[in-house]
Amino acid sequence: MAKYFDVHPDNPQPRAIRQVADDLREDALIAYPTDSCYALGCRLGSRDGVDRIRSIRRLDNRHHFTLVCQDFAQLGQFVRIDNDVFRSIKAATPGSYTFILPATREVPRMLQHPKKKTVGVRIPDHAVTQALVAELGEPLLSSTLLLPDEDEPMTQGWEIKDRLDHVLDAVVDSGDCGTEPTTVVDFSGGEAEIVRRGAGDTSRFE
Repeated sequence: MAKYFDVHPDNPQPRAIRQVADDLREDALIAYPTDSCYALGCRLGSRDGVDRIRSIRRLDNRHHFTLVCQDFAQLGQFVRIDNDVFRSIKAATPGSYTFILPATREVPRMLQHPKKKTVGVRIPDHAVTQALVAELGEPLLSSTLLLPDEDEPMTQGWEIKDRLDHVLDAVVDSGDCGTEPTTVVDFSGGEAEIVRRGAGDTSRFE
């Protein structure tokens, strides 16, 4: 049975955030809100968490996982990024974008695209996500909470708890955060390639 945390969307309660972070350190798999929609998350090195996300979403090994980072200092530890790309990404963050970039050695191999050696990264504009990543002290390994054969993610924490109670360890509920996933931009080839159009404005990358 998943724990349930009712967290204020703008002023998240520190005690609740600490409890969720402690659970993540113990290999918990959580559902949590972002600035685009709800997501599944676990700690960076959790092989069990990765396997469980793949199982819930029925993902193959070509799926790009996302590292949800607190800021650029943290992001820069996990991806290689040149000056031109840095400026483009900096102008769009924090926000509802995921950027695909070449991974550094800090990224576990199981999270990298098997051929491209890339990984997704993002810096979200959501108080709860920011508080959680800050408390955890490392990026949160993440994937959109979109179930197989469904067109849109679930938008309510109680609904997630009800439907996924048996496969999650915790649900962080801070209200409706929308159904649009992030806009995904692939910079791994040096130029911006829009892979998925979502909540983030794509015009700056076209």
